[in-house]
Amino acid sequence: MSIVTLVGNPRPGSRTLTVAAAAAQAIGRRIGAAEPYEVVDLSVFGPQLLSADPSAEVAAALSLVREASVLVVASPTYKGTYTGLLKAFADRLPLDALAGKAALPLLVMGDPKHSLAVEVHLRPLLVELGAVVPTPGLAVLESQIPQVEEVLATWADRVAAQVAAVVGEGAFR
Repeated sequence: MSIVTLVGNPRPGSRTLTVAAAAAQAIGRRIGAAEPYEVVDLSVFGPQLLSADPSAEVAAALSLVREASVLVVASPTYKGTYTGLLKAFADRLPLDALAGKAALPLLVMGDPKHSLAVEVHLRPLLVELGAVVPTPGLAVLESQIPQVEEVLATWADRVAAQVAAVVGEGAFR
């Protein structure tokens, strides 16, 4: 079983990347996934995602995402939804590319008024690509980042059973 974190923040080394990697670790520990977890940081691809033919690096990232058992998909909230960078990457995935995968949508946001964006915008994108989204999406406020380990522990404890059921792992911690 593999866990891949897909991060749609255009800034390298972003807080979104930090939160997403911690989320993958939190859920991975509870469902018994082997580390290390792979990270696809879209900030390194930028204009490559808009070219007619994907570069070898983009093709490798697409393969990694398609081969994941569990996919943590994270983005900052831009204009009330996920980033265009994440959308450009997702547009390169064929229909049902995520069939049978457990996908966990995660948005990092500055204002709680955007909390529903994870359900209204990001979840439908993942479902459209065939993923099973067994849990509510996670909305993390920037003000929660100093306590993100605690926030993620509570979340992972709550959702581990649903994720394990999707990936066929009967036992989890």
